[in-house]
Amino acid sequence: MLKSLAKTMLRPFWARARTRFEQIAQTSSAANAARLGQLEQQLTVQNAEIDGLKTQLNAVAAELHHTRFDTFSPDPSFDQVDSAAPFLEFSNCQAEDFYHPRFMQLCKLIGERPRFHRKQWEWVFVLHKLLESGAVSPGARGLVFGVGREPLPAAFAGMGANITATDAPLDLPMTAAWSSTNQHSTALAGLSYPAIVPDDKLAQHVTHAYCDMTAIGPEFTGYDFNWSSCCFEHLGSLEAGMQFVVNAVEKTLHPSGVAVHTTEFNASSNEATVETGETVIYRRRDMEELVRRLRERGHEVEEFRIGPMAHVLDYHVDVPPYMGNIHLKLLLAGYACTSVGIVVRRGA
Repeated sequence: MLKSLAKTMLRPFWARARTRFEQIAQTSSAANAARLGQLEQQLTVQNAEIDGLKTQLNAVAAELHHTRFDTFSPDPSFDQVDSAAPFLEFSNCQAEDFYHPRFMQLCKLIGERPRFHRKQWEWVFVLHKLLESGAVSPGARGLVFGVGREPLPAAFAGMGANITATDAPLDLPMTAAWSSTNQHSTALAGLSYPAIVPDDKLAQHVTHAYCDMTAIGPEFTGYDFNWSSCCFEHLGSLEAGMQFVVNAVEKTLHPSGVAVHTTEFNASSNEATVETGETVIYRRRDMEELVRRLRERGHEVEEFRIGPMAHVLDYHVDVPPYMGNIHLKLLLAGYACTSVGIVVRRGA
């Protein structure tokens, strides 16, 4: 009876509350529907913008593809110069170097075909300059800095030289970046090139070690020759790289020992450049200053000569993302860069 009485008393209040709840629900539903309509309109507009951006991106990609493949990359072996012509007469990477018969001969020693790539030029430059110097012979001792995966230790091992192949210690900041791009070695296995020299002979003549190029240890001494291929520009500053070259000559070579080192060269400017950071870029005046310092300290330095751009490929600049089919020059930090080398014979 009490329950029935309560229902009777509360019925008017419930009727009014129910009406209010229904009004609130209807108002909220209408607002949500309106908001949903607005969101659908915005989504339609954004999808149209995305489609437009896709169209623009495809057009840019097509243009980039055309640009990258509108330059014919010739085979250097098809049009060689006379073998009596000067070879590597300049300190910088030149297209004409690749057409010389000697370039092909040296490429065979490192198991490669000639291709217009400055890294290959660096290896050939080091190989040629060291062989030309007479420093390489059976039993001679050689030291390489920042070896990565390069084939030169295998080539020198095939000639009977004993090589200490060093790379940056694992705890240095730049090591992780080099490892991610397959430019760092942690063991002798990373230097295996069976097409150049059998692995058993490699193991007889090559040992792997770690060396901080900014603090060369006393154990690295008494060598007949040393080299590095585009490494000393990664030591933090222009000055640090130049000091490395001086130390590599004076700390690791015996008197009359020969050093050959390549690095990044600024072909755009002799004024503005990258002076500090992970990769610095040496200007002509920086390299000339390095030559001056070495000579003042009593060392013989081969003349540093920058050759003229005498071939159409000397004007080609590879831009990011690099294709590498013609890679004598590249755009780096806004500068057209190439490779240069320096050759030093230690004084007494």
